[in-house]
Amino acid sequence: MNLLFPLGPPADSAQRDLRIMEIAIREAEAAYGRDEVPIGAVIVRDNRLLARAGNQVEQLKDATAHAEILALTQAFAAVGEKRLPDVELFCTVEPCLMCAGALLHARVKRVVFATTDPKFGGVHSLTRTFELPGLNHHIQAEHGPLGDEAAELMRQFFRQKRLQAKNE
Repeated sequence: MNLLFPLGPPADSAQRDLRIMEIAIREAEAAYGRDEVPIGAVIVRDNRLLARAGNQVEQLKDATAHAEILALTQAFAAVGEKRLPDVELFCTVEPCLMCAGALLHARVKRVVFATTDPKFGGVHSLTRTFELPGLNHHIQAEHGPLGDEAAELMRQFFRQKRLQAKNE
């Protein structure tokens, strides 16, 4: 496990969240470079980085290879547990319904997302999965920093895809 803040955590939680989201943005940029939808996810426990991933749907030919799912798998392996009740997941785009369900099953404590997803967002936009009645676990979810940067990455990616389709 990598220590995120070797000299101690930042003075305030907003600065801490920003520094962690910067790592998620780098994962999204790497996904973009692989011609994947540019979404990145980072999982932390205390001040330790447990996992980080970008989308790999195209590379793995697997519709479930979302950044959040891949990061969860890494985090489970890192801690040797099937639940992650004291971790936080930072992602560049609001988790979809599938990822929101996986986060609930993993018992994640907190989810911070940079930008919303009006078409597939399962936390805030399309539905509010974490607020469904009858759930036995509740996840704290919130908008985090770098929303403009994450949204711009998505716009650039899909603009490029539309141009490629038009030129084919």
